[in-house]
Amino acid sequence: MKAIYLDAFSGISGNMLLGAFLHAGLPQKYLEEELRKLAIEDEYNLEIKEVDRNGIKSIHMDVALTGRSVRPFMEHLDNRHNHEVHEIHEEHEHHHHGHHEHRTFQTIKNMIEKSTLSSFVKEKSVKIFEVLAVAEGKVHGKPPEEVAFHEVGAVDSIIDIVGSAIALEYFGIEKIYSSPLNTGGGFVKCAHGLMPVPAPAVAELLINIPHYHKREEVELTTPTGAAFVRALAEPLYDLPRNFKSTKIAYGAGTRELPIPNVLRMYFGECENIGSGEYEIIETNIDDMNPQIYGYLYDTLLEKGALDVWTTPIYMKKNRPAVKFSVLIDSAFEKDIAKVLFKETTSIGFRIIKVDYRLEAARKKVNVSTKYGDVRGKVSVYDGEIVSMSVEYEDCKNLAKKNNLPLKKIRQEAIVRLHERLGE
Repeated sequence: MKAIYLDAFSGISGNMLLGAFLHAGLPQKYLEEELRKLAIEDEYNLEIKEVDRNGIKSIHMDVALTGRSVRPFMEHLDNRHNHEVHEIHEEHEHHHHGHHEHRTFQTIKNMIEKSTLSSFVKEKSVKIFEVLAVAEGKVHGKPPEEVAFHEVGAVDSIIDIVGSAIALEYFGIEKIYSSPLNTGGGFVKCAHGLMPVPAPAVAELLINIPHYHKREEVELTTPTGAAFVRALAEPLYDLPRNFKSTKIAYGAGTRELPIPNVLRMYFGECENIGSGEYEIIETNIDDMNPQIYGYLYDTLLEKGALDVWTTPIYMKKNRPAVKFSVLIDSAFEKDIAKVLFKETTSIGFRIIKVDYRLEAARKKVNVSTKYGDVRGKVSVYDGEIVSMSVEYEDCKNLAKKNNLPLKKIRQEAIVRLHERLGE
């Protein structure tokens, strides 16, 4: 599973995120071509350059407005990261042109959903803006859809959020982890006067997310950065267990600080990430349409369930029923329970702790057959191969494509897998 870990020792902002993705190899041309699908390319230019932050080479990404659009007055600075109060005001004055224009969450959502961006990018982008709208709405006492994003609705923030979603798809990132966030401290100037750091919306976004203030009396974590973590990341205090780093990239903030003003982004592979503690969630169901179970199996496995099974039982009054069981890593209990409450008719579940789970090491391999390629899986325990299997879906697709029995394709794939492993 491809994953990234955000090491936010100097906070996190939208332009730092996108700068790190560019430093990691996201092609600028590809990014610009995808962003054109928003149909606002005449309103901005991307300014991307390599900078040095305390001896660390990193990429600083900025969005320069062309003057053909209006940048609304900011409640608090976001993508012009890490400025002191008077510099925030000056930065705003530099980019503010013409009359005031406010973009609501609904406006931004419509812009994204009507674009030709991929469904993945649309979903991630809207999700980030949605958590922003909820936070801003709570602070200002408005419904989320009516929130006017004075600052996060500006062109540069739209570019940062959508651009980061584009990067996630480009790199094939399946999981995002984040360190505790350094928020910075002091006060920041906004449309309502001086506000404490973290700004109210950021404080709202960071509820139940580890964060701290260390050293700098400036705004280090911005609404866009906090919203990205809130919407998409799982907070961890250190690199994930079983995380194998393949490269590290740095996205630079604007201001020079005594500490390196960068977001460090680890790219790597993760397998079986979780707490290492296991449990079985189970419930008895006697009033649910059986057609739902297949969909429920797929949904739970996508959410991290390790196994799902049903057992026929009889309940009170000799009523036929099903005992529905899900084996999970305890770290995913909340996500799994949420699916079960939403998708089943049950209103309560039993949690059974599992002492431990003994697993063989597994490795994925590809094998070539005369009918096509098939994915395979090899299991090893105590230094010996104990099991080999081939992917059912691949065999099924080749059987249909070649108009052959499924068992013939499967046998051919298993033979080639044995040959490859010298068995």
